Amino acid sequence: MRLVVLALSAFVATASAAESDWRTSWDGTLYGYANSTSLRDDSVLNPGNRVAGLAQHSEVAELRLNLKAENESVRLTARPIISTREQRNAYGTQQRNEAYLSRWQVQVRTGEGWNVAAGRDVLNWGPAQFRSPSSPFYFDNGRSDPMRELVGMDTLKLSLTPDMQSSVSLARIVRSGHGAAQPDVWRDSWLAKLDRRGDEWAYGLVAVKAPNLPAFYGAHGQITVSDALMLYGELGSSAQAVALQSSADAAQPFVAQAPGPRRSTALVGASHAFEDGTSLAAEYLHEGHGYTAAQESAYFQRAVAAPDIALGLAPRLLGRDYLHLVWQSNLMDERGYWRLMFTRNLSDGGNEIAAYGETVLGSEISAFALAVLPQGDARQEFSALLQRSVTLGLKIALP
Repeated sequence: MRLVVLALSAFVATASAAESDWRTSWDGTLYGYANSTSLRDDSVLNPGNRVAGLAQHSEVAELRLNLKAENESVRLTARPIISTREQRNAYGTQQRNEAYLSRWQVQVRTGEGWNVAAGRDVLNWGPAQFRSPSSPFYFDNGRSDPMRELVGMDTLKLSLTPDMQSSVSLARIVRSGHGAAQPDVWRDSWLAKLDRRGDEWAYGLVAVKAPNLPAFYGAHGQITVSDALMLYGELGSSAQAVALQSSADAAQPFVAQAPGPRRSTALVGASHAFEDGTSLAAEYLHEGHGYTAAQESAYFQRAVAAPDIALGLAPRLLGRDYLHLVWQSNLMDERGYWRLMFTRNLSDGGNEIAAYGETVLGSEISAFALAVLPQGDARQEFSALLQRSVTLGLKIALP
């Protein structure tokens, strides 16, 4: 990747010498927020907080910047993140300072419709809110957590956009980005993607091959039925790097399979916009890698004796079927924004209610709050670790 970046840098230097019409811009947001989380005293997966070591209180100051410079043939972008974080629980206090590039990219237009890019890119797509089955990298796409910062994948990408309706791209995933779990299952992967769009519809097809995993296949699409109604869906077929098998017979032990069996995951959704600008989205997700009700019940029974295995190798979602509702305010309202979310695990009957809101205090300053309230007991997914979580903060728009 270094050679490609150097080659692109040389091209950029040549282009910048030939063209003096560089346009530059930047903006950013300074966040300051505090979180308080109440853990379950009777947690099966994390007894006494000895397995997960979750923070019960934290304070964060974080600067997120967006930098851009471009001319007719070259575009440079970067998103630096600088943060300091203090976390506390019953076992002590941890202080962590970080400075990293969440995203960056050098993109060069090499011909009519052709682009070559190198950098750290968020390979996220599809319209789903709850989870994104068509993405192998960001199944949890962060749209349910307004505070989450998605970190890009280190990639080299060649793309062709012959017209306004089509685009094709081929990418080499050099490695996962900052803070990725090790071992890195996506290191040295290949990605191919096709996108098609019209006035009232769009769809995409994606295939990814990692060295030690069977190929991932995904698809996403949406259609605008009317000014108020949009229908959409996403589909993925994959095998997980490690699958913790949970037989419905609780007398049987855990079995970890690497890689796991191929399973399919599908999401269908609908979004309706009301005349006042608010909108309501409803989604149903079938997660083929999750457990049935009996398997999830057996999972918690085994977890009593082996909570570290149960939590450390848990599937990305425990259940097999989910309902997710999102009601949100008008995104164009300059006074503020609110968002209410309800999720039900249809396999174990547990719920999670979440609310996010922000209000403008001044021309550049906003206050925000996020509350998460799981509903259920210690043997249901959403309430297995937490009783509630509350975050309060301020954000300042820059410059």
